[in-house]
Amino acid sequence: MIDKKSFPGQETAESTGFLLWQVTSIWQRNVAAVLRGHELTQVQFALLASLMWLEDKEEWVTQAMLARHAKLDEMMTSQVLRSLEGRKLLERHPHPHDTRAKHLVLTSSGREKAKAALPDVERVDLEYFSILADSRPNFNQSLQDLIDKGGCHG
Repeated sequence: MIDKKSFPGQETAESTGFLLWQVTSIWQRNVAAVLRGHELTQVQFALLASLMWLEDKEEWVTQAMLARHAKLDEMMTSQVLRSLEGRKLLERHPHPHDTRAKHLVLTSSGREKAKAALPDVERVDLEYFSILADSRPNFNQSLQDLIDKGGCHG
């Protein structure tokens, strides 16, 4: 017989990472369900919504800036942007000051698609995380602290 004590994290409640993975998986399923009606994947939505936000803050938005903002791999970001460009939801132009960079611009249909999906995604967030009630700001701050800490590879 296997001794459960020899496997740290055997109990789900003892493994923060596994709990976070489970919560994320459930939340992603819920978000994916509402985004299907908008013909978007989660990554596509995250990039469109992030680009919409960044366009309001920055004069020029590059692929690298967008990938950093969304915490996504630059290669995957480039591939998804190519798909969104093919759907005429955004345009990639040469950057006026950096020949290596692409300047990203949402098209009017891309902006409308992001704006249409945003309330549905926010509703999923409010419903799913409503269990946190008054502790939600503290939970969000803890998540932000983890994001700010960044990766740690042993």
